[in-house]
Amino acid sequence: MARNVVNAAKSASNVVSIKHKYSVQSTGLWERLRRILAIDPERSTGVPLNSQFRLPTPGALPPLSYDDPVTVPAGDIADNPYWKRDVRRNYPRVSTVNQADAVGLLTVGSQAAPKEEVLQIGEAGEKQLISLKQHGEERGLAGLFQKDKNGIRGVLGPNGLPPTPCNLNSSSKYQIDDDHGYPNVYPCRTFA
Repeated sequence: MARNVVNAAKSASNVVSIKHKYSVQSTGLWERLRRILAIDPERSTGVPLNSQFRLPTPGALPPLSYDDPVTVPAGDIADNPYWKRDVRRNYPRVSTVNQADAVGLLTVGSQAAPKEEVLQIGEAGEKQLISLKQHGEERGLAGLFQKDKNGIRGVLGPNGLPPTPCNLNSSSKYQIDDDHGYPNVYPCRTFA
């Protein structure tokens, strides 16, 4: 029984904490210097032992011994290019309307709201659209306004101003409180 107590005392003196067990530690003079200069001498270096680091190693397993998990449709390479999946660069596309397009829209309207009295049906309508586009590319909006001065009035508002953008939430008006804006005493105007 006394022998067991002695063996237990010896093994207790050789106990290494977990933070030192799985990481490389300096030895000798360098360990003493590290303990003197360190803020927390009991802290691990953080460098893992080679025998404990990444087991099994990344290249140790034979490639045919396991199957890659495949998720469909994300894992389908055939119709899934990176530019479709890349949400970080999925910016809104910029669209432009040149003068030829504007002449066509003002003359015959759009596909959603065509001007039925102006637009012809069938092949005549296709030829009309082609000639309008050529006319718009050659002369632009100035040529359209010289030819038809009343054509623009259907698009403009009652005071001759262009249409304002729609307000999707017209029931709520934005009001700035005195807490967030300047008070009336302050000589600065706040436009809301």
